[in-house]
Amino acid sequence: MSHQLDPLFKNNKDWSDRMHSEDPEFFARLVNQQSPEYLWIGCSDSRVPANQIIGLAPGEVFVHRNIANVVVHTDLNALSVIHYAVAVLRVKHILVVGHYGCGGVKAALNDNRIGLTDNWLRHVQDVRDRHENLLNTVEDHADRVDRLCELNAMQQVVSISQTSVLREAWERGQDVSIHGWCYRLDDGLVHDLGISATCRDEALELYRDGIERMSRD
Repeated sequence: MSHQLDPLFKNNKDWSDRMHSEDPEFFARLVNQQSPEYLWIGCSDSRVPANQIIGLAPGEVFVHRNIANVVVHTDLNALSVIHYAVAVLRVKHILVVGHYGCGGVKAALNDNRIGLTDNWLRHVQDVRDRHENLLNTVEDHADRVDRLCELNAMQQVVSISQTSVLREAWERGQDVSIHGWCYRLDDGLVHDLGISATCRDEALELYRDGIERMSRD
């Protein structure tokens, strides 16, 4: 069985050799550097690699990924990542990045039964149910999935703004903001959802503005 993984080790060796050749100090620098300004909270989808999308090198972006880029107040994994990024690494920007055509969001929208994952996607279904009237105005199914991808990312900005980690950071005057984005697979471009918040009230206000804007579109 292990020989099936041999190509991965070869790829790793080739990559290491290439990096040494292109930049002899790359790994020495990397060992002594983790001072990212960005925390990326994205989907686990293998087609959405954080560093490459925003053109940053290893060490420049701290990353947390899960199915459908959801942040839940009972998820100690996500909360621990956010706490470490904000309190220890002192990141300045938290990027919540959904992606259009997300399989998890599609499953949540369609009530598809997957198994254990259904319990996780219930959080996306909560977003769906909250905006049922808005989603029903979108006739094309693929467009409806994409609209829910946007709504879900926007909701996570609000959810993060309500965590104790961010409340305490803002109370002590720390410079950290949360941004909602959505990535499009077919052209590789990130779409700014117009919700960039530096406090809980601002996140809620921009979230409401975004919903109103969608309702008019």
